[in-house]
Amino acid sequence: MDNRAIKILEFDKIVKKLSSLCASELGREIVGELMPESNMAVVTERLRETTDATDFILRRGNPPLGGLHDIRGSLKRVEIGSMLNPAELLHIADTLRTARNIKNYSASADQKGLAESNRISGLISSIVSNKRVEDKINMSIVSEEEIADSASNTLARIRRQIKDQQRSIKEKLDSMIRSSKYQKLMQESIVTLRGDRYVIPVKAEFKNEVPGLVHDSSASGATLYVEPMAVVEANNSIKQLRSKEQLEIERILHELTADVAEILEALKTNIAIFADLDFAFAKAKLSLELKCVCPKLNHEKRVNIKKGRHPLLDGNTVVPINLWVGGSFNTLVVTGPNTGGKTVTLKTLGLFTLMAQAGLHVPAVEGTELGVFDKVYADIGDEQSIEQSLSTFSSHMTNIVRILREADENSLVLFDELGAGTDPTEGAALAMAILERLHGKGAITVATTHYSELKVYALTTEGVENACCEFDVETLRPTYNLLIGVPGKSNAFAISRRLGLQEEILDKAREFLSGEEIEFEDVLMTIEKNRSDTEKEKLQAEKYRLEIEELKKELEGQKEKLISQKDKLMREAREEARGILLTAKKDAEGILDDIKRAAREQDEADRNRAIEEARARLRSNIGDLEGSLAESLFPKQSYIKPPESLKPGDSVLITNLNQKGTVLTAPDSDGEVLVQAGIMKINVHITNLKLVDDQAQEIQKAGAGRIGISKSMSISPRIDIRGTNVDEAVQILGKYLDDAVIAGLVEVTIVHGKGTGMLRNGVHQFLKSSKHVKGYRLGKYGEGESGVTIVTIK
Repeated sequence: MDNRAIKILEFDKIVKKLSSLCASELGREIVGELMPESNMAVVTERLRETTDATDFILRRGNPPLGGLHDIRGSLKRVEIGSMLNPAELLHIADTLRTARNIKNYSASADQKGLAESNRISGLISSIVSNKRVEDKINMSIVSEEEIADSASNTLARIRRQIKDQQRSIKEKLDSMIRSSKYQKLMQESIVTLRGDRYVIPVKAEFKNEVPGLVHDSSASGATLYVEPMAVVEANNSIKQLRSKEQLEIERILHELTADVAEILEALKTNIAIFADLDFAFAKAKLSLELKCVCPKLNHEKRVNIKKGRHPLLDGNTVVPINLWVGGSFNTLVVTGPNTGGKTVTLKTLGLFTLMAQAGLHVPAVEGTELGVFDKVYADIGDEQSIEQSLSTFSSHMTNIVRILREADENSLVLFDELGAGTDPTEGAALAMAILERLHGKGAITVATTHYSELKVYALTTEGVENACCEFDVETLRPTYNLLIGVPGKSNAFAISRRLGLQEEILDKAREFLSGEEIEFEDVLMTIEKNRSDTEKEKLQAEKYRLEIEELKKELEGQKEKLISQKDKLMREAREEARGILLTAKKDAEGILDDIKRAAREQDEADRNRAIEEARARLRSNIGDLEGSLAESLFPKQSYIKPPESLKPGDSVLITNLNQKGTVLTAPDSDGEVLVQAGIMKINVHITNLKLVDDQAQEIQKAGAGRIGISKSMSISPRIDIRGTNVDEAVQILGKYLDDAVIAGLVEVTIVHGKGTGMLRNGVHQFLKSSKHVKGYRLGKYGEGESGVTIVTIK
């Protein structure tokens, strides 16, 4: 790839941005070597890797790569038999923890339905974790400067002995400085350290009064730091223990290094994979940050960018462009005003190509297609060179000569202001000749220009197309929209008029133009007007289409809602009917028991009377049952006052369907009203309607109460909560006791099992604070003993 073009198109800024998204130096090293690739298979694989990493982040969030370190130097030291220091071991433990975390992260992502062919899943599956070594290092090392007492029993014993000796020394020295005999000899009543040995500050004139070793003196010489003979032996003992401690620490570090050596190859593999993962996830983060898509690649060198945004411009203000080249034409001539977006268009095309061939997604929308080129050439910007004594034109021409020599049919060539910097006539001629040569070679070429001759060249040459950057004459500002197939119109006269140039001067200027030039500009003006009108009509048609689609979605949603509400009502009705039937069955069984008992215990007259009473009760229950079922399925709304005056447009509630609607017609003589409910139009009697704002809350409360009563009618006096935790059990019991109170139960049984007793204790704690509970006890023999709790309800 051409290094000059890579620099001009600012690919290095993309690399820098990508590097900042890496979690470690491992990924940044790969990013630093990133260059566009011209092999289609390699580019495809790179883009697939970016897509797979993006899927991972979208499904599971950012990967846990925070504890990643570059431990390659430490691993080399292990290979040659060196002992690792605590900091290196902690970095290895962090890397092992990252390996464990990333595998858990992958497992969670796989559960969310990632494809088995996902390249990132394959990389993560090759990572090896070792929790034993990770835990051993973390238990043995507190920080980069400290080994934990728990690293070994020997180390813990040595440190205990050191503390004992230190405590003994401090006690002896404290007793000395507190005694009246030594207080007058002390400069200060403190115990301090000099060279790891405990000393006391003694006035210089009394140094012979305190037998011991002098270790230091103050700057003035007035204070001597003396180690009394009484603690010399103890200080010596501490020094010996310190030596033993250091030897034990080295032994521990050697042991931990040996553990690392056992998994050396696995760690090397992990580091290589981590570098690839860090790089892949950085590409994915860049894709998500810039709202990119994966471009479709082709061998035919076709380019079709849809709503492309230059990645280095502010995404909130940049105007997306649509650009296509290749296929029916391979040369595109772009005209338009200065600062109109021509150069940005060139750079967007070039940078998109470099990014895609480097395996990066591009900031555009789905359907964007890019060709894979062997070389990308660019001649953009002011190339004046003082060192080489070259003018702007000479510098540009030097670069163009090189491009003409090297470019072929597999090249993308970008020219900004081709032929500028010299006589316009000669510059235009040179520009046409250069474009003709590249067109003949089959290269994909995009050039910007101000020359009218190039517009005519594009109109009259097969395989060459015009384009322009749109300009709004009314506001004197460019719109930054790229229009392909439309040659750019010169706006010099229009802009001058808007700025106040006198009309006679403009008329005089037109006299200097040839007839052909004036006619050509008039044609361009007509084309531009027709295009603008067509674009407005297209936008209006698109607006109507979107409104129709939105309305269609809304209607489909209302239809689905109606179906869902119908199913819900039927389900609730079935539940309520089931509860009523269960209650009726229970009552019927009780009546039968009374009949049997009367048959056994009473004379014939009493028996006949009891039977008749039982029959009457049974008929009464059956009547209540039928009434309840009818009430459940078609609830009466007698408590709702029908609206007195309904008019079209009123919002109402269809009470027997619990569905909102809009009145379409006033009530007829029979009280029937045509109502729009979602997508349906239905006739409803006025007695089944009410204004939505009148009694909505009352209806909602009444409906909720009926459901609650229905559920309570089938409440069981026994509930089994085995298999739940305490929090779940408390939620279940709270609702259950509410239903039991409504149903009028006096005593209920809670089955919680024996187990560890944790669930039972949690239940009892809850029952103590429940407002519904009068008392409770554990079950007796035959009731379930300590596996159940019998609750008496208030």
